[in-house]
Amino acid sequence: MTKPTPRPGILDIAAYVPGKEHAPGVERVFKLSSNETPLGPSPKAIEAFKQSADHLELYPDGQATALREAIAEVHGLNMANILCGNGSDELLGLLCHVYLGPGDEGIITEHGFLVYKIQIMGAGATPVVVKERNCTVDVDAILSAVTEKTKIVFIANPGNPTGTYVPVSEIRRLQAGLPAHVVLVLDAAYAEYVRRNDYEAGIELVSGNRNVVMTRTFSKAYGLATLRIGWIFAPAEIVDAMNRVRGPFNLNAPAIAAGAAAIRDQAFVETAVAHNRLWLDRVTEALKEMGLEVTPSVTNFVLIHFPDAEGKRAPDADAFLTSRGYILRAVRGYGFANALRMTIGGEEANLGVIDALREFMGRN
Repeated sequence: MTKPTPRPGILDIAAYVPGKEHAPGVERVFKLSSNETPLGPSPKAIEAFKQSADHLELYPDGQATALREAIAEVHGLNMANILCGNGSDELLGLLCHVYLGPGDEGIITEHGFLVYKIQIMGAGATPVVVKERNCTVDVDAILSAVTEKTKIVFIANPGNPTGTYVPVSEIRRLQAGLPAHVVLVLDAAYAEYVRRNDYEAGIELVSGNRNVVMTRTFSKAYGLATLRIGWIFAPAEIVDAMNRVRGPFNLNAPAIAAGAAAIRDQAFVETAVAHNRLWLDRVTEALKEMGLEVTPSVTNFVLIHFPDAEGKRAPDADAFLTSRGYILRAVRGYGFANALRMTIGGEEANLGVIDALREFMGRN
């Protein structure tokens, strides 16, 4: 009997598996697996969301004008170069849909965001995985992997799940070394958290080049993950091409309203960033003091490496923490079989994980 068959390559794609959310049998759970802010969204964003409920019978603005205006205002951009999407995931997919096809290649790094590979393969193209150096994007490795088939390069900056970043001088060197037809995608989902003088999220690079784009999200520092809001800053011709295949109402009205209010409340964002900076340092030092290796992070999470010893490996720690209500992210799919990623949470959650890991590491 015949049946519908997906086109070649689709069933070769490993579906994305989010971090777990539940700890069976545990009454109180602290979810530290998805890099969500413990402070939640701005009260102004919540109010805007509530007010939008008065008009749920109406289609949203298909151009997300109010949100694009707010983004342009805060970042000093031309709104014609901004496109909003149902999370930055949608925008990454649109880029692949527009610029990739069978026979093309897209370059990703070995510890890069798993969605890149999914979207490349979904477009019928081939993902080319290059090595990183010390858990950081290696520009020379990327340039060495470029061929006549290369059409797109994805860089998470800062990286996820590593938390490391690439200095702007290296990003400039990468762009200069790429053929003009290759799109360089700078995924700056965690840019709000970075406080380094040699970091640039991508605005400057996009403004000066025709083949660079920057994606951002409202899911992290802005605390609006449930609404799925992302945006891209790109040359006008790239925005135009993406608009031709974008769904007509891809962002709902509550998301548009809440996003516009959230980005205008930069004081609240700074509060979230300050909380993260304080606890990122405290958590990192506490983990190191108990003998755990931590990859230096500029984000709102840390990558914790465990000893290669019986009963002390990452899966053991994961089970131990989960039994006590602390859910971290296993990152085997990212190439780290013996590590866990921990979101920087609220004070109670952070101290709880530290105490639990001290107990775990002290066991015989």
